[in-house]
Amino acid sequence: QVQVAESGGGLVLAGGSLRLSCDIRSIFRVNKMGWYRQAPGKQRELVASITSAGSTNYADSVKGRFTIYRDNAKTTVYVQMNSLKPEDTAVYYCRADYSEYPGLSWGQGTQVPVSA
Repeated sequence: QVQVAESGGGLVLAGGSLRLSCDIRSIFRVNKMGWYRQAPGKQRELVASITSAGSTNYADSVKGRFTIYRDNAKTTVYVQMNSLKPEDTAVYYCRADYSEYPGLSWGQGTQVPVSA
């Protein structure tokens, strides 16, 4: 009934770019799609999100470098990450927020190591 699957992670050099993709398959109405990340020893934090209406929100640390967008069918959400820094190193997770049940769903995550 619900499937959230990330792809696109991998090792990248500082200053480089990477695009992550997240396919969301659900019979439930998705209100918002977002990317989160968790660095070693730190809490999971919001990177960027986009609502069903197209409104976007970014963490201050990625503003101007990352761009979140989705396909027209609103089933795939992307985050284009430019000018990557070593401090962007983390496991990146996709999350789907629903209007009602089941609340929200997480993907399994994809690793993004950024080498200095």
